[in-house]
Amino acid sequence: MSAYSASLTKLIKKANADSIHEVGCGEGYWTLKWLENGIDARGSDFSENIIKTAKRNAKEKNLPENKFSVRNIYDLDPSTDSANLIVCAEVLEHLDNPERALMSLTKVVGSFLIVCVPREPIWSVLNMARGKYWRDWGNTPGHIQRWSKSGFIGFIGKQFDIIDVETPLPWTMLLCKQKNNRR
Repeated sequence: MSAYSASLTKLIKKANADSIHEVGCGEGYWTLKWLENGIDARGSDFSENIIKTAKRNAKEKNLPENKFSVRNIYDLDPSTDSANLIVCAEVLEHLDNPERALMSLTKVVGSFLIVCVPREPIWSVLNMARGKYWRDWGNTPGHIQRWSKSGFIGFIGKQFDIIDVETPLPWTMLLCKQKNNRR
């Protein structure tokens, strides 16, 4: 995870954004880290229970609970969900319709987008090497989309210009900008 953290931190510094919205924030780990570092950050997730946990985690760290909201990626609203930097890490592989999610992200990205997914087939091979998910050939339950590095770059490149690529094992992480014909 240290390579993941270093790569994400590198891309965030490169984006030099004054606000971050983490779409699919889960329990708030990264959003809380950014808030602790003085970055104007907020997080959203589709699960009410997960957001309750994120708010509890914020309260335990004496950070504002109102930085977390329940929001489905497909329903992002430019008037409330926009930020200079949108981070969407380890979300797209779980979605039935990642194309629709990507279109939704185009509506709220101010300057930059960071997206990250497990890199296949490395992810599944590593799962099998540790004895997990053999029946599904190493595919993690809930992962319904699977991308190689080049496949993910191609998918994201349909809607965004790729600025930088990081590959902390076993993920593909991209820093992107809106295509010139948008915004």
